[in-house]
Amino acid sequence: MSERRSAQLSNRHLYLLLVGLMLTMLLAALDQTIVGTALPTIVGDLGGLNEYAWVVTAYLLAATASTPLYGKLSDLYGRRPILLSAIVIFLVGSLLAGMSQNMMQLIFFRGLQGLGAGGLMTLAFTVVSDVVSPRERGRYQGFFGAVFGFSSVAGPLLGGWLADVDWRWIFYINLPGGIVALVMIDRMLKLVKTERRQHKIDYVGAAFLVASVVCLLLATSWGGKEYDWDSPVIIGLFVAGGVLAAIFLFVETRAEEPILPLRLFKRGTFSLANAGSLVLGVAMFGGIIYVPLYLQIVRGYSPTESGLLMLPMMLGIVITSIVSGRAISAIGRYKWFIVVGAVLVTTGLALFTQLHTDTPLWQTFCFMAVLGVGLGLFMQPLVLAVQNSVAPKDLGAGTSTATFFRSLGGAFGVAAMGAVMTAQVAESMSTSIPEAVKQLPPEQAKEFAEKSHTAGADGIMQDPASILALPAPLRDAIQQAFVTGLDQIFIVAACIAALAVVIAVLLPNYELRGAAPASDAPEDAAAEAEAHHVV
Repeated sequence: MSERRSAQLSNRHLYLLLVGLMLTMLLAALDQTIVGTALPTIVGDLGGLNEYAWVVTAYLLAATASTPLYGKLSDLYGRRPILLSAIVIFLVGSLLAGMSQNMMQLIFFRGLQGLGAGGLMTLAFTVVSDVVSPRERGRYQGFFGAVFGFSSVAGPLLGGWLADVDWRWIFYINLPGGIVALVMIDRMLKLVKTERRQHKIDYVGAAFLVASVVCLLLATSWGGKEYDWDSPVIIGLFVAGGVLAAIFLFVETRAEEPILPLRLFKRGTFSLANAGSLVLGVAMFGGIIYVPLYLQIVRGYSPTESGLLMLPMMLGIVITSIVSGRAISAIGRYKWFIVVGAVLVTTGLALFTQLHTDTPLWQTFCFMAVLGVGLGLFMQPLVLAVQNSVAPKDLGAGTSTATFFRSLGGAFGVAAMGAVMTAQVAESMSTSIPEAVKQLPPEQAKEFAEKSHTAGADGIMQDPASILALPAPLRDAIQQAFVTGLDQIFIVAACIAALAVVIAVLLPNYELRGAAPASDAPEDAAAEAEAHHVV
């Protein structure tokens, strides 16, 4: 890599590059959540209720599995061609998804979108580490954390609004922003010179990694829904995923240029920070994804209104991501921001167990704010810790590993929490619904029985409007069952987040490397960090 890469960019060019990178990350992060609130509308237009979940799962599978590949490819071929390729793949997938004529086409093109998104999410952070000195990196990456937090709340809001207009614009809306980002990044990265070097692609390792991740994510996505957890299909997928993962690790120990350098895990900071990213993904995605459903099903708000009511969480993430990033750059250390953030995330998830059918809205806002502040303090410093622990030649692989573990944790979290919710709600409804039906006039009881036979309990539960239209005894019973299920989800999520507190406390309090760009730092970043270790 070339020396003093950041010196090649003026402040104006650096800011333009950062805007383009944040725009690409915004598009990729939005598409993780924007489809959720529009899925009932999409299914109503295209049909295919049985493939409902695959519209989300296909994107998640492709993005998670491809993330480590982009990091290594960008280390070998350079950031610019790989990032531009990822943007093009994402835009083509978006265009084709919007043109889909049936559910199978939409699922396939969502997977194509995900292949591009895997590069957008990780390479945005990697390019920042190339052009900004380690000491100043926190300042700028705080803005990326704010973008990620904004997208987690804006996605459901925007998706609900566009579904009322034309659901195809959920995908078309990516095109103008993506094209602008493509032009900006292409022009700015031309100013960043890099040296080509000899390389070999670890195709065998990449194949086993992707196959392992796909098997494990399919098992967690299908388990308890498509198949029972103890069914041969789910057990077989878990076994296959584990065997393929073991083969992948074996291959990596012998690869000349491994897709995931296992030697990096010998460094305590690298291993702990990635473990923290995994736990964060499980707790964050598995927990907060259900808050909008609480607002819609229990409190009766529309998808658009529920998105607006998530603003306290979004503001918490945005403000603290920016403020903590600047503070880390000024102080030069990151550990205690991560510790405080982990404590607040755990506290916020625990507070959500107090949500009931009659919880005042202001109290819900307070819970959201606590969780949002914690996430803002926790997310980006973990990436910074990973980048500070690796040598410049491994920045791409190291950054993509952190993103990969967070996405993998999110995938497992959503699946696991969904299983907890399904089991708890089914158990609660098995006793409360028969009692509620007894309170109905015969005509209403017969009508409900016919609806349940046609759509099933799951079909009713997925449609907040249908729940709110039910007679009061049935509506109250379902809402109470949903709240009971939420309590279990947030208890599990809080316990998992508590592991993040332990991991954060165990992190060494290393000092960020000095004002030199990443490429000026010593080859063995860990050795220098060790010299500046402070408990």
